[in-house]
Amino acid sequence: MSRPTALIADDEEGMRQQLRSRLQEAWPELQIVAEAVNGIEAVALAGQHQPDIVFLDIRMPGLSGIEAARMLFNRCHLVFVTAYDQYAIEAFEQGALDYLLKPVGGERLKTTCARLQSLIGQQPTNIERQLSQLLSHHSKPPAKQEYLRWIQAVVGTNLRMISTREVLFFQADEKYTRVQTEQSEVLIRKTLKELADELDPNEFWRIHRSTLVRVDAIQEVTRDLRGRQMVRIRSHPELLEVSRGHTHLFQQM
Repeated sequence: MSRPTALIADDEEGMRQQLRSRLQEAWPELQIVAEAVNGIEAVALAGQHQPDIVFLDIRMPGLSGIEAARMLFNRCHLVFVTAYDQYAIEAFEQGALDYLLKPVGGERLKTTCARLQSLIGQQPTNIERQLSQLLSHHSKPPAKQEYLRWIQAVVGTNLRMISTREVLFFQADEKYTRVQTEQSEVLIRKTLKELADELDPNEFWRIHRSTLVRVDAIQEVTRDLRGRQMVRIRSHPELLEVSRGHTHLFQQM
């Protein structure tokens, strides 16, 4: 019999690593076939790998875990992973949906693994109604997010203010992040992860773990001789690589 398979979706690398490690301890036979950094990627990778189980963080950029679950529930067994939120937990318990609390571990994980082992090979339960209820519960509280509009960069002895509208792309550069505009580039100490959390996801896309690009600065997307997708930025000669995990952003290619 083939080993059961699973996909982990969480936008925080540390949380993915922790869950993978805890699952290896609690269920050594389970094979983690892929990891996703957001809901959109989770749906794409689930279609590619057809896992038996998907572990979904609730709060992810682009497409939340609950929204992704509504596209996956009839194809695999689902487990939500969440930080403690009493309102959400009550909704889970009322809907009989499986969930794990961060940090993941302990008896709850053992119970979940035992339950999943008994479900492998069975058709996933139709939980569309419960997911709709959970989505309505979970979508009420958040207020409209104020996104980052200005980048502060120290240039010599001066503090330079750069509007995010001027930025073509951000790129991780060892301990710094490179901020590229049409006229110049500067280095700042803010990490790419912090920027990704603070920038409007409709204006900036993460195309690589080390690159955030302004969407309307993209001139074209091509393929190089190795088959990699490469983004060409207007008013700038540099080509930016699209990593394999982010090719879904340009699905027409």
